[in-house]
Order: sequence, then C-alpha cells, then structure tokens
Amino acid sequence: MPWRGPQYEGEFPSLGHQIVDHIEEYLCHGPGDVVGEPIELDDEFYAFIVKAYRLDPETGRRMYRRAFLSRAKGRAKSEIAGMLVCSEALFPVRFDGWDANGEPVGRPVKSPFIRCLATEEGQSGNTYDNVSTMLEHLVEHYGDDFPGIDIGKSAQSSSRIVLHHQRGEITPSTASSAAKDGGKETFAVFDETHLYVLPELRRMHSTVRRNLRKRKEAEPWCLETSTMYEPGQDSVAEATHTYFKAIKEGRVRDADAAGLLFDHRQAKDGTDLADRDALLAGLKEAYGPAASWMDLDGIIAEIWDPQSAPSDSRRYWLNQPVAAEDALLDPASWAKNASEMRLQPGDDIVLGFDGGKTDDATALIAMRVPDRLVQPIGIWERPDGPQAKGWEVDRKQVSDLVAYAFGQWQVRAFFADVKLWESYIDEWTDTYRDELVVRASAKAAVGWDMRGRQQELTLATEALVQAIQDGKLPHTDHPTLNRHVGNARRRPNKWGVSFGKESRESPKKVDGFAAMQLADMARRALLASPEWAKRQKKKQRTGRVHGFA
Repeated sequence: MPWRGPQYEGEFPSLGHQIVDHIEEYLCHGPGDVVGEPIELDDEFYAFIVKAYRLDPETGRRMYRRAFLSRAKGRAKSEIAGMLVCSEALFPVRFDGWDANGEPVGRPVKSPFIRCLATEEGQSGNTYDNVSTMLEHLVEHYGDDFPGIDIGKSAQSSSRIVLHHQRGEITPSTASSAAKDGGKETFAVFDETHLYVLPELRRMHSTVRRNLRKRKEAEPWCLETSTMYEPGQDSVAEATHTYFKAIKEGRVRDADAAGLLFDHRQAKDGTDLADRDALLAGLKEAYGPAASWMDLDGIIAEIWDPQSAPSDSRRYWLNQPVAAEDALLDPASWAKNASEMRLQPGDDIVLGFDGGKTDDATALIAMRVPDRLVQPIGIWERPDGPQAKGWEVDRKQVSDLVAYAFGQWQVRAFFADVKLWESYIDEWTDTYRDELVVRASAKAAVGWDMRGRQQELTLATEALVQAIQDGKLPHTDHPTLNRHVGNARRRPNKWGVSFGKESRESPKKVDGFAAMQLADMARRALLASPEWAKRQKKKQRTGRVHGFA
C-alpha cells in the first residue's frame, strides 16, 4: 500500500524516526566529557535526521543526495555525523516498502562502503574518532545483534572498520587516498568543509561526490558538516552555500532534482559583540537547544579576549559568514551591488586588463561609462588537477575577445597592465588607437605600466572601495569576479590603503579585481578628458536640435 498521507500540515514520510530509535538504543556518545554515555538527541538534531531521511511518498526513494549541516563550534556536528555513519553501516536506512498502516519500512544498505574524509595525511578526522568509539561500545554491549564488526585492536588505534557480516567497510580517507581509489561509496562525510580551501581538497570533494553516483540501488548520499566559512576563500562550504542560494533563487535548472538539504543556524546579523546581553542572546540563538549545556560565559570571555579576532568570533561562535580582518571589502557590500543589468550592443564602455601567463589569472573587464556597470568579458585561470601541468592562457583567445569587445561596444578607453603582455598591447594600440578617446599612457594608447605608480593605484583602490560601499558600482554577479573581489586584502602604505593577494604565493587570485580597477581608472580618465566633454556637449546639442533631448 502507499504512504498513509500527512496527519498534520507539513508531515512527510521518513525513515528518520526509526533511525533515531536505533541510535538512542545502540550507540553512545563519542570522545569528550560524556564519552560512553547513552545518547538522547535534542529536538533540533532529531528533526535534522528526519529531514535527511525524507522519502518520496510515491516511490519511497531518498529525496536528498546531499546534506549540509552548519552549526557553531562545539555543537557536536562531528558526533551526529558519526551517528549517521554507524546508521548507514548497520541500521535499516533504505526504503523497503510500506507496512499495513502505510508507514515506511527500512532495510540496511547492502555492502556499505563509507568514507569519513579528513583534511591531512595521518589524521583520521573527528567523525571517524566518534565512529570507532560508538562501534566499540556497540560490539561490547550488542555484539550478538550485529556480528562481524572488526574495528581493530581499539577505537583509539583503529584505521579501518571492516563489516564482515555486511560485506562492507568504513574507512577514513585523505585527498590522496580518495583520488587513488575507484570508489563505490554508499555514504560519505565531509567534516568541517570551511577548511576545504586547497585545490586537492576541493578535488577530493568532487571525486567522492561523483563516486556516489555509481550505485543507484544503494541510493548513496553525502553529508557536509561545517562552521561558517570565511567568504572569498573559495572553500567547499562556501561553494555549497552558493549552490543552495542558486536553488532558492530559481537559478538551478531543475531545482526539484537538486537534492540538497541545507540546514544552517546562526545569530542574527548585527549582533553587538561588545554588548553582553546582545551577545548572550546571539549565542543562545546560534546554539539553540545546546545553549543549555554550552559554557556561554566562557565563550563570551573568549570573544572578549584581545587576541581573538572579531571576524573569527563571529564565524566560530555565532556561525556567521564574515570576511577576514584584512579583507579589502565586506562581501555583503559587494553582493548588494549585484544587478540584473547587462551591457547592450553599442554601449559606451571602457576596458581594464590584467594579464598573467601560467600561474596568475588573466582578466578582461568592461565597465559601462554612464552608470559604472561592471561586466567581465573573460577571466582565465589555471585549472586544477592534471590539466594544470604545462597550462598557459590562450593568448589568441584573449586577443579575439578584445576584438569582439571593440566590435560589440563603443570602447572609449582601455587600460591594460603591460607586464607579460607587451607585444599584444603594442598590437592592440596599433589596431584600436583611433577608436579610443583617451590614451592609457604617453607611450601607448592601451598600455598602462603599474610599476612605480603606487600612489595613483592606492587612491584608485580607495575610490573604488568607496563606490562599492556606497552601492554605486553595479556588477553582473559573475562568480569568478566575486571570488577575486573576496580574495583582495588590505595593503596599507604611506598614501592610504591599496590591495594585494593574501600572500605572494597564495593560489587565491585577485586579478579580476585588478582589471576592474584599471577599468575604473580608465573611466575616470575618460570623464576628465576635454575631448570626451566636447563630444558629450556636441551630442547633447544634436539631441536638442533634433528633438531627442
């Protein structure tokens, strides 16, 4: 028979209720102050498990292929992940029909293969530590009910758990080991994905997610747990949040099939860290049911410690996405400038270009003259993985897009950093000189040498940042440019505040921001030029004569 139907508004079929019963009957708390004690899940985590195991009322198949659990530091995210690993290994977690009352019935996964992903070699990860402790307890007390579990000599030294009876295993993995294995995972846990910022960790996440699609009948899925990320770091957590926002905004092609459960809790924006009452209320909001047993006074003392950065305090304790202290821009300020506007053929624009060759990115950015609309024409970055070997930017493709821009719009000024691209910039100068209203330098119509011009660049940076903060720089919400803007760091000097990369060797690129700044400088030079003023005056006069103005 089919599902019995909802008995109250919002009810849906789920195996989660039964799974919670099994967790509370057979498992114990993992490492910590309450290690070994019985589990009694609070309502919030109970509800999360029910949602995570939601079923299609027609087919009984899982509704979610991915889940993201975002909570403040210390909220036992790794522990609940460990509970779900044990459940996926042993308990009835997949649909096996409806009973006589129309309730779903579960069965265990056949040959479960479960990964607990860690960030570094030699580190088993918090999730796996919880799993080994929980299963050691289960074997000791309920071994006859669940035979064939081999965790090794002890929970502390366990490096792999073999499930002989189920013909499965639970294994901790790092980026290198996950990449080497063919992988036929039925469940995977990515713990603290705000730390997954390196290319190899992002590749690990993608590789394992692809592996999860290999076993259709097992209905594989993955869980991410995380404290809130630092915007602009390009972490897996940030990418997942971006994906969720795209689903909410209807920008995903088939939102119903997206299969992402995004469960996030934070203190309200604007919580005053200096006001004890406001901070205490914010912490209670961030921790929910856990606030009753968390050391909130100790957390407040930690937040008020002079060595604690406010941005870290907001991310870790209030679970708010906040930029680093030295970030050039608050991501929220940049995001508020996002616009649905796009360049139209024939628009008056200026171009900014910052070129790399192999490691640095290359960016060509357009800015519309009347309203300062920013629209990337192209941003090229070295790819991750094996494709990165020997990679160089396709210079012909870049040059072709420059030609496209001149054919599509009225390019009035073009500032391009000459470094590494001198010959191309000389060619662009010869080709497009007569179409430009202002020259980039005394030597070239296009070339702009950034060396030795720190004062000018610093003032340009401050003017651009102020425009963004004032909401006067509309942009097309291009994801790569968004990331480059988020990567830009404050670089104070004797003239003010300029910008730079996180470090000289940092893989976090800022070239898109640099090209946008050059475009903004080109626009200001254009607006200040007598020739442009003369053309605009003539245009206005012509409009009045012909009744157009």
